Amino acid sequence: MIRDFKAQIFCHENKLSKREIDTVDPIWIERIDAYFRQSAILPPDGDPTEYAAAFEAVYPQARHRRQYIEDAIAKGTPCFGHKVLAGLIAAGMADCVFTTNFDPLVEDATVTANARLPVADQVRPTVAAIDSADRAMRCLNESDWPLIAKLHGDYQSIAIKNTGSELEAQDERMRHVLVEAGKRYGMLFVGYSGRDASIMEALNTVLDGPSPFPNGLYWLASSATRLLPSVTALLTRARSLGVDVAVVECATFDELAADVVKIADLPPQLYDWVMEGRPTPRLVPVQIPTIEARTFPVLRYSALLIEKMPNTARRMMLTSATSSPEVRALLKEKKCRATVAAMGRELAVFGKDQEVLAALSPLGARLAGEIALDPATDSWALGLLYDALVRALTRRRPLIPRLRRAGHSIDVATPRDGDDADRIRRDEQTLKKLRDSYGSALTGKVPKLGFPFQEGITVKLEQVDNRWWCGFEPYTFVQIPRPDAPGASAPDEPADTDPIAARLERGGDPAGDWRRERWAQRYNKNWAAIIDAWSQLLTGGREPVRTVGLEDGTGIDAVFELSRYTGWSRAGHHHAYFNRSR
Repeated sequence: MIRDFKAQIFCHENKLSKREIDTVDPIWIERIDAYFRQSAILPPDGDPTEYAAAFEAVYPQARHRRQYIEDAIAKGTPCFGHKVLAGLIAAGMADCVFTTNFDPLVEDATVTANARLPVADQVRPTVAAIDSADRAMRCLNESDWPLIAKLHGDYQSIAIKNTGSELEAQDERMRHVLVEAGKRYGMLFVGYSGRDASIMEALNTVLDGPSPFPNGLYWLASSATRLLPSVTALLTRARSLGVDVAVVECATFDELAADVVKIADLPPQLYDWVMEGRPTPRLVPVQIPTIEARTFPVLRYSALLIEKMPNTARRMMLTSATSSPEVRALLKEKKCRATVAAMGRELAVFGKDQEVLAALSPLGARLAGEIALDPATDSWALGLLYDALVRALTRRRPLIPRLRRAGHSIDVATPRDGDDADRIRRDEQTLKKLRDSYGSALTGKVPKLGFPFQEGITVKLEQVDNRWWCGFEPYTFVQIPRPDAPGASAPDEPADTDPIAARLERGGDPAGDWRRERWAQRYNKNWAAIIDAWSQLLTGGREPVRTVGLEDGTGIDAVFELSRYTGWSRAGHHHAYFNRSR
């Protein structure tokens, strides 16, 4: 639920549709988590109040929270763990279950388990929620088991506890049942985080009695290192009072249930029913290949290893806070070639110091030493290096950098009127290998439509296996006219939207068919040649690439050293597929 709430808040704050993200994709999960680490919308990850704050932020009204829970519960079915627990209840091996969940899965599974037994042997659990706590009181006083007590309410209850204020206090009658059970019996906590102050306070009250948890206190969690401080304090105090305390690590509820059912002497009909719901094993026996794999790589990546990149930039301080677009506008107005990232009143800059100071004089810019760059943790540093890399790869080459928020790209420059013959000849020679790999012109106009096109690549700066890579993917850029878009940005300036993406939103890409046809007949051999040509064009020789070209100490330049060769891979074992001649 917390993951879903965070995704909804992330989409709302970033003007995204929920359909545009994938909440099970690790990349999106990290992106969402990084967003909340840098904002104060919710408490920090793992904070005891995180669930309540997230739920209330997305659904402020109690009736909407109830509806959310009811909709979620409608999709649920008992898992293997629920069936094992239901089998224990039906067999009289588990008398009392306290839960903070709202769903009816335990009681539903118990009803099904009971149906497997003769009528005379069936047990019918009493279900009590915070608006029916008298039932729990009666069961406790009369030892009428089994009991399923829902500490935060049932999904059908009018009163359910979700928000911070609701979770601060526990219903007195339900609290009394929980405390008395702790004084009479032992307790086993499975998958409970200890986030609720009211429940943790009740458990601490048990420890105030003369003989708390007489049959022990056992806390099961995926990892003992992830226990909340309130849980650790409870267990430490209980141990000091002589309670038999143990923390048991278990990955999932189903794995715990599988271990329990091995030693529980369930009636045959219940055991058979439980094992029918056993999950399909993820690990199955396979024959390990014994033939050596081919040594030559069979898979080529369109990615260049970045062997070295900047770890510091110039730090500049401003008299007032600003944003990166505002700073870039001033630099462009003064024709100052620099790459910047703004963090309030602080700037990280690649460029000539005095030129940047002069251009940013309206903001009171002054030098303040250097600033360390950690792109793995700081998004502003990653963005700065991303911009600098694209500009460095195009400097002194017949290429155009296009910096956009949606992703940067590099396109082949179209010859301009007025270029001298030597420059035209030099650019043609530089692009010869690339042109030969495409087997067609790199720039021109789309037939019948007349829109200018340029071959290019989209560029990504990504970290894989603790190494940074410059990934690229060839594509064909088509300049589609946009008469309704005032003030289109220059190629080397960040833009809010991609013209092609905007055209798609308005009803389709007029050059889409031509573009697809252009790439349809390019198979592996053509792709390999194109990737090879782009990698050689981007790396040039063995010289590092520089964003600005400073070598005289007048500022800090972004210098990147890239491998001349793309990444390669090969199969982990030999297969007849690789014996093909083509």
